[in-house]
Amino acid sequence: MTDAKPMTTAQIEAFFATLQAANPLPVTELEYTSVFELLAAVLLSAQATDVGVNKATRRLFPVANTPQKILDLGLEGLESHIKTIGLYRSKAKHLMETCRILVERHGGDVPRSREALEALPGVGRKTANVVLNVAFGEPTMAVDTHIFRVGNRTGLAMGKTPLAVEQALLRRIPVKYLVDAHHWLILHGRYVCQARKPLCAQCAVSSACNFRHKTTG
Repeated sequence: MTDAKPMTTAQIEAFFATLQAANPLPVTELEYTSVFELLAAVLLSAQATDVGVNKATRRLFPVANTPQKILDLGLEGLESHIKTIGLYRSKAKHLMETCRILVERHGGDVPRSREALEALPGVGRKTANVVLNVAFGEPTMAVDTHIFRVGNRTGLAMGKTPLAVEQALLRRIPVKYLVDAHHWLILHGRYVCQARKPLCAQCAVSSACNFRHKTTG
């Protein structure tokens, strides 16, 4: 956390215009080919890297990539496919129960309302926001550790909790950038604005960032 000054409206516009120019069509680094595969991958990604999740889903999805097929695998079968992921036992239980609910209440489809998504085991606000944004094109903001850090460090959207940062981002980001902003911020935090040693000298948006200005005088 820093005590960066809030970005101005002009800085925010420059920040996102630059990110958009560099990456006009940003996408998640999780691999999926359907809304259900996305939901499953995001559910498995808690406290795990996208690389690690992709490694496991490359084994799982060719065998079982629908709620019914995962139910047919059984809990032990599911665990055997995702055991390389941290917390795989609890995640397997959540995913199995989620699949059961999808089959019984939603005809095997992933619902597109926040309330229905958050009612699924293992699906919190952040996971629901990812699905709503990536699968359904909703202008939601899933605040993970990267976005929380970037928001506070740069002065883009400061807050002491993920929800506070989420609400600030939704207020401050221009509407034309909102649908893609989630991806831009995650990628920026993952590869440039890193936790321990932000790569300020290599940062394309440093001129719009109040952290770099403060630390370099």
